[in-house]
Amino acid sequence: MPWYKKLHWQILIGLVLGLVYGVIAAGAGWAEFTSDWISPFGTIFLNLLKLIAVPLILASLVVGVASLRDLKKLSRIGGKTLGLYLLTTTIALTIGLVLVNTLQPGNTVTKETQTKLEQTYQDEVEMSKELASDAKDRGPLQPLVDLVPSNFFSSASDNGNMLQIVFVAIFIGIGLLLIPKEDAEPLLSFFRSLNELVIRLIEVIMYMAPVGVFGLLADAITSIATGSAGNIISLLGALGFYCLTVIVGLSIMVFLVYPTFMSLFTPIAVGDYFKAILPAQLVAFSTSSSGGTLPVTMEVCEKNLGVSEEVSSFVLPLGATINMDGTALYQSVAAVFIAQVLGIGLALSQQLNIVLLATLASVGAAAVPSAGTVMLVVILESIGVPSAGIALIWAADRPLDMLRTTNNVTGDTMVASVIAESEGQLNFPTDGVQMEMADVQGGSQTEIAEEPAT
Repeated sequence: MPWYKKLHWQILIGLVLGLVYGVIAAGAGWAEFTSDWISPFGTIFLNLLKLIAVPLILASLVVGVASLRDLKKLSRIGGKTLGLYLLTTTIALTIGLVLVNTLQPGNTVTKETQTKLEQTYQDEVEMSKELASDAKDRGPLQPLVDLVPSNFFSSASDNGNMLQIVFVAIFIGIGLLLIPKEDAEPLLSFFRSLNELVIRLIEVIMYMAPVGVFGLLADAITSIATGSAGNIISLLGALGFYCLTVIVGLSIMVFLVYPTFMSLFTPIAVGDYFKAILPAQLVAFSTSSSGGTLPVTMEVCEKNLGVSEEVSSFVLPLGATINMDGTALYQSVAAVFIAQVLGIGLALSQQLNIVLLATLASVGAAAVPSAGTVMLVVILESIGVPSAGIALIWAADRPLDMLRTTNNVTGDTMVASVIAESEGQLNFPTDGVQMEMADVQGGSQTEIAEEPAT
């Protein structure tokens, strides 16, 4: 198959063209044209991914939990999954705090830039403060209360309630394990059919991916340029050191921490690993949504990495809702950076508080664009830093959100691979044959199945 017909290359071309167009459009004043005629294609693509997110998580988790056959196996895989997710989140937070305290990027932002950004993004700051105030007033056990929905259909109507969907799916899956097999089979068959349907719909949706990511990135670039009341390059230049600190931290996670886990606990070579997950990384980068990318993440894990459906259908939906390593790292760097800019010194106890809150926030953050910024306001106020300081980083949030979402999704694929290997359910091709999502575009399902056996 020619390289230009492979999905990850098409997505990459769409990203590059979207970036180039966005910069040109920002300079030429085409923001309105872009909003009216380019951005809708990106919105449609993202909406399609969100459309199948709830049925995907519900069906895949129910099938995944029920296929574990016994509660002992469920608790074993679930325990390893949660433990590994919490470990990588703690590592991410530690890296973020070490970098921001060592590099001290807050010392590079001028007072003029600070004032300008506060004025530009005052409306957004007030909105986040209002949302954060609601979150701060909740009791210590409120997250547990929020986890259990009173009305499933109400939860399913809002993608922000993914944790509730996860709870319901696991609850149903456990229930199916507890009743006789013959009674469980009809309902389990329904969820299996639903899962297969969603997978086929994903393949159809991915035909639009190159156009969708072009529209998303083009709109993001022109929106940043227009909203900043100045040139995008000079604006990001003022915050360059802060961005660099976050990027270095995310790079350490993606190119050092995750590959180390892959090398130590799986037989997959690092180069093969990154080649296999590239489509998911590109979609995550363009959509800034772990939940929206979930369909692609599951596809590449099962087809490219060889993770069993039993493991991927349990680990990945869970990861898309609770594993936010990139978000946690960003929050730790951003909180200390804002404190540095405002001249507020943070004691060790306050920074440890950041670790605790960022861990909980990364678990509870919705898998949608910029959800982490709302929880950042809660973190800032908990350590005595004015939440209005979030305006200092707002201009750079969108591109960093794209990068940290890529980190989140990469972490999900690593955990799925490690868990699958620990359960003897990782079947990565050893003869160099890679079944990429692009194969769906180049041939039928039968043709894919007839490739050399792994």
